[in-house]
Amino acid sequence: MDTSAADSTGTEQEEQATHPQGLSKKAQKRAAKAARLHELKLERRAREKEARKHKRRERAQAIANGECDDSTTRKRRRTNAVADGSTFKARLLVDLGFDELMTDKEINSLTSQLAYSYSANRRASCAFASLLFTSLNGRTKQRLDAMNDAGYRRWSNTEWWEHGYEHIWMPALASQQTDGITSPTPTDTDSLRESVVYFTADSEHEILELKEGETYVIGGICDHNRYKNLCLNKANASHIRHARLPIGRYIALATRKVLTVNQVVEILLKWLETRNWEEAFWAVIPKRKFQGIERVNGKDDGSDDDDEVKNTGELDAEASKLVFNEPDGPDSGEGDGSGASNE
Repeated sequence: MDTSAADSTGTEQEEQATHPQGLSKKAQKRAAKAARLHELKLERRAREKEARKHKRRERAQAIANGECDDSTTRKRRRTNAVADGSTFKARLLVDLGFDELMTDKEINSLTSQLAYSYSANRRASCAFASLLFTSLNGRTKQRLDAMNDAGYRRWSNTEWWEHGYEHIWMPALASQQTDGITSPTPTDTDSLRESVVYFTADSEHEILELKEGETYVIGGICDHNRYKNLCLNKANASHIRHARLPIGRYIALATRKVLTVNQVVEILLKWLETRNWEEAFWAVIPKRKFQGIERVNGKDDGSDDDDEVKNTGELDAEASKLVFNEPDGPDSGEGDGSGASNE
């Protein structure tokens, strides 16, 4: 028998055994290609695993010989746990209940701001104990689900509610009606409601300090100031406290004192770090919003716009890698509830 003919027959038999009957030749070629790619992938992973083992052996040998320090060679492991004593025992809440009031572009900008906000809290030297996102529905949820295989669900120390922030005290009301033994009293319900503060630039009250045990609400909306008193009216309807940041006490802004969600988060985190509102405002608020370059006390902040970009660039890059590769930056939309300041 001809050897080449026998080899050809053997190859055909192998292909028939490998591929299901009834597939077209094109489908069989695709299946064969996929099988080859899978084999190459396994081989590559095996090589990478062996390379890591070899690198670890070399590092261990170098440490044993005193050629390098273990602390300098071992990569610093990223962790979501902050150092002892650096967690501020308060909750930061972003109210996402404005989905129907935004355009698709504004929705995209908002979701990007959420990533920046999470990243800022995760990297802060003094962070909020937890982040809560409420009223997650509609296009905002669709956008988040579509990004990086719903990567937001893997964010640590975060909660995502489909219902509104009112459920902070509503479960107490529900248990009061159904459980006569362990139900909270009306005082308990009032205490829960009293612990919530909604930040809005339209409030007549200024907040002078943050307190542990409270929940601070930021309106999650990018509307380019189309809606006035939006978050203020919502806070009043919920019978909760509201306040603005004391921006006007320290700096004069050339524009309306409304900031993006992540800018408000970064200001609050900076205050937790320094306990100084002026330092927090000058560190975070974009310089283009200032009427002048001098502070109220006459001291220059010692930085320009280029410095501002350098100071925030690392954070921005990290946030963009978390979930979003967003072409529109986090400053592309400003909302009524995203700022909390003097008017």
